[in-house]
Amino acid sequence: MGLQKVKLHTVFRDNKLNHQIISGLKEKKVLITGATGGIGSSLVRMFANEGATIGIHYHQNQKQAKSLLRNIEIDGIKAKCFQADLLSTNELTLVQEFIEQFDSIDILVNNAGGILGFKDFLEVDESAWTETHRLNIQAPFFLAQQAFANMKKHGGGKIINISSIAAKYGGSSKSLHYGAAKAGLEAITVGLARAGASHNILVNAVQAGFIDTPLQQRLINEKNLKERINLIPLKRPGKPEDVAGAVVYLASKAGDFITGEIMTVSGGD
Repeated sequence: MGLQKVKLHTVFRDNKLNHQIISGLKEKKVLITGATGGIGSSLVRMFANEGATIGIHYHQNQKQAKSLLRNIEIDGIKAKCFQADLLSTNELTLVQEFIEQFDSIDILVNNAGGILGFKDFLEVDESAWTETHRLNIQAPFFLAQQAFANMKKHGGGKIINISSIAAKYGGSSKSLHYGAAKAGLEAITVGLARAGASHNILVNAVQAGFIDTPLQQRLINEKNLKERINLIPLKRPGKPEDVAGAVVYLASKAGDFITGEIMTVSGGD
């Protein structure tokens, strides 16, 4: 029985290694912003399963960041936590800190985002507008700029931005400023893809639909939740893993001929 267990473990280990070789992500250096949220945590776990080296960015939730770090280090994954407030232009050195730690960057996932000032558009003030754009478009732009420069030196790389279906529909009356910011992020995605093509830098976005995350749970009540789900052709909210899986696909060898695309993960919404 003991020998059989050893054999099964060996088979599992070898299959996992073969999968990592096929995906091409083993030891790739990946920086994930907003890594402690629902989608971010799923991204960390999925890239860890692929054997990548991971930068776990967080703003305030150090406890969750350290927990993610411990869990993936157990499996021999190289990783480090990086703290930064992406609303502060003085702290947009995150990519440089990652490069100083790991020498280069292969993949940047601009996942951090959110709605600052979830209120009717008639009540949105300049602060809510500015901070929402700073987090969802300004920070990703300047982080991508830094990553782009390093990738150019090292023969290429991939930048994947997390957008929202709000860019497609404009958001609700309480998130128009968020929808505008995500639409801008998608425009940047397409423009960077054209700029990066000759340098083998591939840039894409994943447009997330209604995803069951702690953020969504705080923003919507039970009645509105049922109504929102009913609008989705698949009749269920997405899972963080649905978005993370699309990102890993684009980051892998399977995505080596894809750039300038906005991949929608929304259950048909």
